Amino acid sequence: MILTIGLFLFGFAFLIKGGDWFVDGATGIAHRFHLPELLIGATVVSIGTTLPEVMVSAQAALQHNSGISYGNAIGSIICNAALIAAITIAVRPAPVKRKTLQLPVMGFFIAAIFYCLIAYTVGEFKRWHGIVFLIMFVVYMVLSVKKMKQDGAEAEDGGEAAEIKESTVGKDILLLVVGAVLIAIGARLLVDNGTIIAEALGVPSSVIGLTMVALGTSLPELITAITALRKGSGALSLGNVIGANLFNIVLVSGTAITISPFQIPAEKMLMGMNSSLLVDIPVMLGVMSLLCFPALAKEKLFRWQGITLLIIYACFVTYQFMI
Repeated sequence: MILTIGLFLFGFAFLIKGGDWFVDGATGIAHRFHLPELLIGATVVSIGTTLPEVMVSAQAALQHNSGISYGNAIGSIICNAALIAAITIAVRPAPVKRKTLQLPVMGFFIAAIFYCLIAYTVGEFKRWHGIVFLIMFVVYMVLSVKKMKQDGAEAEDGGEAAEIKESTVGKDILLLVVGAVLIAIGARLLVDNGTIIAEALGVPSSVIGLTMVALGTSLPELITAITALRKGSGALSLGNVIGANLFNIVLVSGTAITISPFQIPAEKMLMGMNSSLLVDIPVMLGVMSLLCFPALAKEKLFRWQGITLLIIYACFVTYQFMI
């Protein structure tokens, strides 16, 4: 157990340094090519911080563990919106640009609606569903690149010339890649050893996917959000969370379903109904709506959003362990 705890802490250290380097590389690239930070956060940073979810869900799918595959994706979305983004908003609400927020938000809700239609009408994800999700991922990336080219002339105001003067494109890319690798390794150490610790403490296996694994694989987003907040890059953090949540459906779930199709887990029941359909998916849609729609309407984030989301997350986790 001492070795397990040591590896757990070692993974946390990897995440901290990896998140620091990853944000430095991403913001350097964004400034150098005059790209909006929100858009960079919704694509490049999101892919990097979603790597742990992809790896965990793919491994779970290979082992035909549908509970982890499902819970990791849905739980990570809830954690990203109601814990990670919520902390950022509660600490430092910031203005956002509607036009750079529209694409990732629209992409998420299109994918989420398709996900819900399957979950509530069929209750089983087939391989072709996973392929459709992966196609959505490719389409989103193509549209994002086109939007980046259109918005490339938009410079971020401020002393960015001085900020990137001593850096090079090669250094920024190296920071991005090495940061992503450290994030992935650190998250893996946290998930594996955190799960062992949880099971040793008697945590029910049915809630591990939606809580321990989801929180563990979402730690890269949390570290990235805290690092971005400390560096004053709040837009990068929001874009990362929304983009990561889109990727949790189209890339993480898409990969797992394509590898091994599965049914919606029915391990927990509430009032005679599947808890996944009654609680998990509605909470996922609710927290993303609360995060995104006020920002789209007012082009600003509000502290009350962050506080409300944190309360929802606390209630969700409590429910998972108590019911």
